[in-house]
Amino acid sequence: MTYRNVVSAVVRALAAETINSAGGCDFEPKVQCAKQKGEIVGKEAAFLVDCMVFSRLRKGLAPAHWLALLAQYSTHTQRKHDAIVTIAKGIKSPAPERFRHAAVVTWAMPKLPGQEGKRSTNVLPSGWYCMDNWVDEPTAERTQYRWKSAICKELKAMVDGALAEAQAILDAEELISDIAA
Repeated sequence: MTYRNVVSAVVRALAAETINSAGGCDFEPKVQCAKQKGEIVGKEAAFLVDCMVFSRLRKGLAPAHWLALLAQYSTHTQRKHDAIVTIAKGIKSPAPERFRHAAVVTWAMPKLPGQEGKRSTNVLPSGWYCMDNWVDEPTAERTQYRWKSAICKELKAMVDGALAEAQAILDAEELISDIAA
């Protein structure tokens, strides 16, 4: 199995963790069952590759890059939350800590058009997206936008670096398709 691009590989690998009801990349029972029938093919083979990519990325990426991918793409709520908290603590900004944390949270879980928490996606209450709620003391709107812009730029650079590193890992494993779809 090969992936179309690095983002689809990362998304599938991170989603593999939450596919089964037990949580985690629990592929061994599926593999054992498939071995009894013969060759591992179809969904079981794809799931096995997704789990392998998860493991390979987890071990091969720098910790900061791994956290950036978890915060941006993970569907595992607790891992995403832990990554957000860790990243928010490491962001360099003159903004107060609460502002930095809220900026990272809203970057990792952006407001989706038409979403009011009625679907199964992670949607924050609308108050989270109002920057005036991110500071205790009144701060000029331009200053808040400058802080948020700088934080988002740093976060985008982290994800871009992580995707470049993941691309190198997946290219070495020959898991990215050369054929454009």
